Amino acid sequence: MDKAQASRRRLLDTAAVEFAAHGIAGARVDRISAEAKVSKAQMYAYYGSKESLFGAVLADQVEGILDAAPLTADDLPGYAVRLYDAYLAHPHLVRLATWARLERTPTGHLFAEADEAPKIQAIAKAQNAGHIDPSLPPADVHSMVISMAMTWSPGSLTYTATTADRATDHDRRRTSLAAAVRRAFTP
Repeated sequence: MDKAQASRRRLLDTAAVEFAAHGIAGARVDRISAEAKVSKAQMYAYYGSKESLFGAVLADQVEGILDAAPLTADDLPGYAVRLYDAYLAHPHLVRLATWARLERTPTGHLFAEADEAPKIQAIAKAQNAGHIDPSLPPADVHSMVISMAMTWSPGSLTYTATTADRATDHDRRRTSLAAAVRRAFTP
């Protein structure tokens, strides 16, 4: 990794923490710049604005979750559990998505630029193969599995899990999540 790439990586990682804690409006570029050890001028040269930096951070975090929890349409319970683990390991994504909902996109697709077609097609294919209830629209199945996996995420209205929780609690949640997804979507 060259020096510019390393600077961009530090900016994205530092800005993820700052934006997750304070949102777009509350985040301070001075704090991001100082913590990342990158000048504000260089930060603006890379990203143009605080808004653009937030967009880059959100895209980077989403990409990290996609890598950590690839969709396996014929195993939706396993996919849901991988998402649970990814949200647990990377809680910033849920907080960033919440800020994006509050400050940017109150309705509609949060990630309009994301190409979900391959995932939706994979779910439709699994429906045709008899693995997933074919009476449900594939896009709705995808959205519901994501929401179920977020039950204990930082966006939860009831309880937010952390890595400090007991392993037995995580195991219980994973088992419950897999069973609920299996029952909800198996024909």
